Amino acid sequence: MVDQRALYTLIDTALIEDIGEGDHSTLACIPATARGKAELKIKDRGILAGVEIARQIFLYKDPEAVFIANKHDGELMQPGQIAFTIESYISTILQCERVVLNCMQRMSGIATLTHQYVDAIKGYSTKLLDTRKTTPNFRLLEKEAVRIGGGTNHRFGLYDMIMLKDNHIDFCGGLEQAIQRAWDYTQLVNPSLKIEVEARSIEDVKKIVLNGRGKVFRIMLDNFTPKALAEAVVLIKREGGFETEASGGINLQNIREYAASGVDYISVGALIHQAKSLDLSLKAVK
Repeated sequence: MVDQRALYTLIDTALIEDIGEGDHSTLACIPATARGKAELKIKDRGILAGVEIARQIFLYKDPEAVFIANKHDGELMQPGQIAFTIESYISTILQCERVVLNCMQRMSGIATLTHQYVDAIKGYSTKLLDTRKTTPNFRLLEKEAVRIGGGTNHRFGLYDMIMLKDNHIDFCGGLEQAIQRAWDYTQLVNPSLKIEVEARSIEDVKKIVLNGRGKVFRIMLDNFTPKALAEAVVLIKREGGFETEASGGINLQNIREYAASGVDYISVGALIHQAKSLDLSLKAVK
């Protein structure tokens, strides 16, 4: 489950953004003490995500709210189904409505697309990773949606792993220098920080294997063709001591061909930035 402190910060910020100085529409016509009930109606097919987040949003505003989940995160959903019911102050339901829908529609779209990618590589040991190509201030829930859809989360940010990509390597003056400096840094600052290094060619792979043994834990093979990827994976596994990750130019049509190489992980930014939000609505129960 997501980090609670980070989630509460996200909820608080989202509600402040939407409510501002006050929900004048509700204040104008709904008594402050009036209570009511609403239900979340599903209008699309896919993988449901965000039910637990919705529960926490409503309870954040009204700890006495009664939230009943009819469906759960990760379940298949069909139009006409009811995901949950909420009983609370009407003002709470109306003020949380858009935040809940925005989160769940986005998360369900990401979980559904992730599920399609995971299905595409069934039968292979390769695991599907997300990336940092996320919406600012919404990464927490986008990555949670990937997990719900069956994917695996890559690093969350710049702080929980060292990842030497092309620009780091070029600005540093080459692979050898970048690897050594990163290793020296981890030993001084935090020895538990893992180091991943991007390779852009078979020659890069050879350099990383030569200079990274005992320092680098994973080699990311960027924009390799399936044939070149298979060659690189064989080379790396023969040497031993490194995980492998493929990235760049991988989609639903070709991901199975990449997984056939035996690569340990495939990272796909499209899981998040190309996902289509699914249609959900919150309706009053009279």
